[in-house]
Amino acid sequence: MRIRFGCIADDFTGATDLAGLMVRAGLDVTLRVGLPETAAPPQSPVEIVALKSRMGPAEEAVAASRRALAWLRQGGAKRVYFKYCSTFDSTAQGNIGPVAAALLADLGGGQTVYCPAFPENGRRVFMGHLFVGRLPLDESPMKDHPLTPMRDSSLVRLLQPQIGAAPGLIDLPLILQGAGAVRRALPDLPAHIIADAVGDQDIVTLAQALTGLVLTTGGSAFGAALGLALAREGLPLVRTSATALRPIPGGQITLSGSCSAMTRQQVAHYARLVPALKLDPLVLAAEGPGAALNWLKAQPAMAPKLIYATAEPDEVAAAQSRLGVDGSGRVVEQALATLARAAFDLGTRRFVVAGGETSGAVVGALGVASLAVGPEIAPGVPWTFARVEGQDVALALKSGNFGAEDFFTRAHAMIEGAA
Repeated sequence: MRIRFGCIADDFTGATDLAGLMVRAGLDVTLRVGLPETAAPPQSPVEIVALKSRMGPAEEAVAASRRALAWLRQGGAKRVYFKYCSTFDSTAQGNIGPVAAALLADLGGGQTVYCPAFPENGRRVFMGHLFVGRLPLDESPMKDHPLTPMRDSSLVRLLQPQIGAAPGLIDLPLILQGAGAVRRALPDLPAHIIADAVGDQDIVTLAQALTGLVLTTGGSAFGAALGLALAREGLPLVRTSATALRPIPGGQITLSGSCSAMTRQQVAHYARLVPALKLDPLVLAAEGPGAALNWLKAQPAMAPKLIYATAEPDEVAAAQSRLGVDGSGRVVEQALATLARAAFDLGTRRFVVAGGETSGAVVGALGVASLAVGPEIAPGVPWTFARVEGQDVALALKSGNFGAEDFFTRAHAMIEGAA
């Protein structure tokens, strides 16, 4: 098997988001968790490598991404996609721009395009400005993100300090002229280019125009559209059979570390329906997760349950002021990872996880190396399947702001309905 289209995602929920849309589009996808071993053979023409590189130091994100690229190229990939969040989660130092620049250099240079738009989930780019629903990015709940507060909606201004130069712009009027017009405009644009997209057809047009680029970057919608465009140009990317939703015997649990506005609504909704435990970062830092482990062990193994560190912005700020931004997040991730492993040992086999950093911690604690991608629960959130110590496990890894208020209930009902 040769890799025809290689993808690198900067967190685990972003990787499953991309994989879910690609599977919906009919592409043959394998999702790798973490850096594959050098000798690991490709399994599908589309390989996605899920990293945990969104929030760490830029130099570490670059190094991990370059190693992932080397593995993809070793497997045959000549077209590469770098996937990040549709809300462009980053800081003035990175990590989006530095990673894209390093990947582009390793691939021999040229141009790359940034298109985070995901219209189906309300992320649109117009004249280089990113909107979440009807709000500019800097007026949306993302302005209060605990790790990457987004205080500017201009992707041009956000990207410039990360790459040390002003990026170009493929604006909506140009896109509306068609793929040919976009291709003809490329020679007059710099190496790094922001792309508008307000509807699904804009993303399709961009994909058709940009199949010649060795590196493209953006959200899951653009990545899936590029895969389809490459398949229509003759690359053998289409799968022969789907990964079906299948019953997974055993208990269930929902774990949430995300503090996004939508996840807060989802946690509040689900906590009214099932036994729920809220984690306090200050208590975890002082005492560890022992009390939470005792609570988990006291719950019926097969019954639904929720453990969460999801909190309001003022609570998050209070914890960060005492523990630091990194310290507060780290104690929560470590606790949720410990609880996920304990839940597995107690018989849990179905995990719904909210938050990219939390998902990375949980997947790592379970020792998952690759995921088969099944049908979507909500746009960008599929059920995925893995083997853990010889046992079948189902995981739904949800980006913070994805899904409706009843997402947790819907996710569990969907897989229980497969029985």
